[in-house]
Amino acid sequence: MWLDSKKGFQRYITTEKSLSGNSVEAYLSDVDKLTQYLSAREENIKPSDITLKDLQAFLVWISELGMTTTSQARIVAGIRQFFRYCVIEEITQHDPSILLEAPRLRKALPEVLAYEEIEAIIAQIDLSKPEGHRNKAILETMYSCGLRVSEVINLKISKLSLDKDFISVVGKGDKERLIPIGASAIEQIRIYQQNYRNQQMPAKGSEDFLFLNRRGKPLSRVMVFLILKELASMAGITKNISPHTFRHSFATHLVEGGANLRAVQQMLGHASITTTEIYTHLDNNFLKSTMASYHPAFRRRF
Repeated sequence: MWLDSKKGFQRYITTEKSLSGNSVEAYLSDVDKLTQYLSAREENIKPSDITLKDLQAFLVWISELGMTTTSQARIVAGIRQFFRYCVIEEITQHDPSILLEAPRLRKALPEVLAYEEIEAIIAQIDLSKPEGHRNKAILETMYSCGLRVSEVINLKISKLSLDKDFISVVGKGDKERLIPIGASAIEQIRIYQQNYRNQQMPAKGSEDFLFLNRRGKPLSRVMVFLILKELASMAGITKNISPHTFRHSFATHLVEGGANLRAVQQMLGHASITTTEIYTHLDNNFLKSTMASYHPAFRRRF
């Protein structure tokens, strides 16, 4: 019975669901794990006999095998797809996986730089080189506005409203948003434009891009990553950082300072407030460390 059901399930997710080969293989592997579990229990249970209690015991079993919560959640997704198919094909009368809860995935807290570390990184820029003012303007803008690396390399001159302290960027889903920009970033952009950018001959089609390489073309994401990595190394910072670290730091420092979460969401360009809420966890850690450092009750040792 299981063999026939798995063959039918394979046809279903391949043809009707149009899943990729890798996804099909993963889902079939998930069902195989369930049958392995049933075999280990020496129970000859048909798909129609499976209950929620059986599936919950199966989750305990794979957890005891040492699988991560991410792997467990993925297996649950495969099992759910299988029983949806069984209901559609009337192999089972009910779906026992409807109330099956996957283990909650903990969001990894992003690496965050202290303001002093950001200053130390920017201080390593050699302003005697032609690209120095450009790099400083890039990093100041990324931190001031919380931009994604893709947003900063695609920043357009025509979208700058520096006299009004705003810039306009195009983020995910081609959604445009207006972001306030700080005085330091404004100053560095103007210095870069006056002393370097205005002297360049942009490549065809690159005339409106703010940040250009030596060939007059927009910078790549990799180039910004390498620039930041080199500067961080020179500053003696050993954290695993990337351009996105500046964005995380921007948001974290705002939340720590008491900024409204909705305002932070708008500036980051998050479609959902739940994405921004990760920074409330970072803020909780900040509060905890502050209490541990300054509150007498937290310093007591018994």
